[in-house]
Amino acid sequence: METSILSYCKIKNNSVWINGTLVAQAETNEEATTFLATLYKTNELNYPKFFKMDKLCKLGVLTTELVIRSIQDFSDIPKNKIALVFSNSASSLETDRTHAKTIADKENYFPSPSVFVYTLANIVIGEIAIKHKITGENAFFVSEKFDAELMASYTATLLQDTATTTVLAGWINVDGPDLEAFVYCVKNLNFKQEKNTGNPDAYQQEHNSKNIHYLYSL
Repeated sequence: METSILSYCKIKNNSVWINGTLVAQAETNEEATTFLATLYKTNELNYPKFFKMDKLCKLGVLTTELVIRSIQDFSDIPKNKIALVFSNSASSLETDRTHAKTIADKENYFPSPSVFVYTLANIVIGEIAIKHKITGENAFFVSEKFDAELMASYTATLLQDTATTTVLAGWINVDGPDLEAFVYCVKNLNFKQEKNTGNPDAYQQEHNSKNIHYLYSL
């Protein structure tokens, strides 16, 4: 079976790259939360639930949206054959800290269900699945650093042993002011390597751990 990376998107240091092309960049001192809101607006997501999400989910939904939009005919793929496989190092720590503040003082105890619901890292998978009506396999891994070998092997297993034909995978991490996302799409295809011309539709890379690590490291 030959599989290809169809497209990828990276968001880091308040900048956005799609298939290696810088497509958006914030003002130097802009807060990450403001930057994500700006991306939502400029890309016309029109998804009000976005503003109820924590930063991890906002980052994951935005990055995945940009990848999906860069792939021609993605909407034609059956939703039960699309898998979601993501990882990070901080789990849901950012929201865990917020929730901890609400329960630290027994005399001033005010936990919020709207915060507590995001104290699991894999909620980001749920938010992406809901937005795009994806019903296929899913997994979320927490590891010290991005593990290209793990992501490549798990994705290959899904494509070979299940009904999955397409996998959205990558790294979505939020820890304090630091946001980092790297999301890519893998699909069963005949391998076709093309030079990146800046046209997202022209982008393809062979799916293997070496290429995943290379794209993540750019």
